[in-house]
Amino acid sequence: VVTEGEDLEGAQAEVSAKVEELVRAGHLPIVLGGGHETSFATGRGLARVRPSAIINLDAHFDLRIADRPTSGTPFWQLADVYSDDFDYSVLGISRPNNTKVLFDTARDLGVNVVLDEELAALSAQDAAARAVELVADAESIHLSIDLDVLPAAVAPGVSAPAGLGVPLLHIHAIVRALAATGKLALVDIAEFNPRFDIDGRTAKAAARLIDSIVVAHAEARS
Repeated sequence: VVTEGEDLEGAQAEVSAKVEELVRAGHLPIVLGGGHETSFATGRGLARVRPSAIINLDAHFDLRIADRPTSGTPFWQLADVYSDDFDYSVLGISRPNNTKVLFDTARDLGVNVVLDEELAALSAQDAAARAVELVADAESIHLSIDLDVLPAAVAPGVSAPAGLGVPLLHIHAIVRALAATGKLALVDIAEFNPRFDIDGRTAKAAARLIDSIVVAHAEARS
């Protein structure tokens, strides 16, 4: 799906329709996007089939309120789609890189928040257990991965490289554990920009995460 000119909403409508079609056919869509605005389109497509808990691995809330959709608004938009059924957890939040307004919005929406420093202080296995616990009651899961959750040395090819970030080992353990539940209904990976990558580091990290998700999900569903 290609955004023509400034017609972001048109591209998002097409993505939503394709995700809905794939989910209804029994597939697990894995969507590689540009900015995190992709997650509104994918999440809306999934919501048309079944409500799902959203777990976002990200340094930012992406709950910004704006007149036009951007990479900072997707989960605010999904909150409107889901209304009272909005179930959103975000792991890896960088406190210095989010405003007080965003923290207040997250609180008002009942968002489960785990800071980057909290995750880094846990073992990889404990971080994975924390993530699984947050979606234990969900029947299906929308997993969103913003690659800027990773340290800049691991993922330099993003628009906002992390000053701290969550270790790749922790993120890898989290996505494997979530996939192993067999409840993944949608995965999207956002914010990779190959023009800013160094030695393919970001691409390789993303590819390894995708491989681990696919393998663990297939094993869980077999």
